[in-house]
Amino acid sequence: MGPMTGTKKLMVGNWKMNATHLEAIQMVQKLSYRLEPRDFDRVEVVVAPPFTSLRSVQTVIEADRLWIGLGAQDVFWEESGAFTGEISAPMLAKLSVQHVIVGHSERRQLFGETDEAVNKKVRAVSGAGMRPIICVGETLDQREEGEAERVVVGQVVAALTRIDVEVIATAAIAYEPIWAIGTGRNALPDDAGLMAETIRSTVADRVSSEAASGVRILYGGSVNAANIKDFMAKGEIDGALVGGASLDPDNFASIVRYWL
Repeated sequence: MGPMTGTKKLMVGNWKMNATHLEAIQMVQKLSYRLEPRDFDRVEVVVAPPFTSLRSVQTVIEADRLWIGLGAQDVFWEESGAFTGEISAPMLAKLSVQHVIVGHSERRQLFGETDEAVNKKVRAVSGAGMRPIICVGETLDQREEGEAERVVVGQVVAALTRIDVEVIATAAIAYEPIWAIGTGRNALPDDAGLMAETIRSTVADRVSSEAASGVRILYGGSVNAANIKDFMAKGEIDGALVGGASLDPDNFASIVRYWL
């Protein structure tokens, strides 16, 4: 693996329910061809394929010695048991998964995932030696009613309850306004920057300044090569959680190389 530090920008490609294991192999290989060593000096790059492709992508990353990290899109909080269809944190860790997305709005909205469940998943991920990417964000109605900050702060506080400072300092929190995910709409960079600042302040107030200085705040929500520079110009934003645009290796590589 390439060099990894908490001060690097973090770009995560969330492939969602896309790509067979054969397609995933091609995607990660094509992405690696489009990136250079200097890119990894600046940015930590992670791809999160579907569960069925994790082993295939892991094999490519390790065999080709790629500096691309492996992420998972979800996890269950129990280590084992009668939970048909679920995947545990130890299972992911054995596949060299380094980052796990928890609390994505699609999990919250479509599958009824609660703040309590998100907190359990954060603890499971950290307990298995992996880093959580905690997703938070408000609906359009909540934003129009002036409730965005209250909702996001509440989700952050709930997710980090009873989590060690050391874990939080190496985690990421992705601000994804629900109304911007997969819609082609995105929050204004200034609004995203202000929310990132609010999230970091919340971590400082509720946990510690050490945790706040270490945690990376990402933006997600219709991120693409055309708008990434505007978001990354905000000093409060440490990277991006990229959805649809990460399915195209050319587009995702352009996002990773946002400074060029």
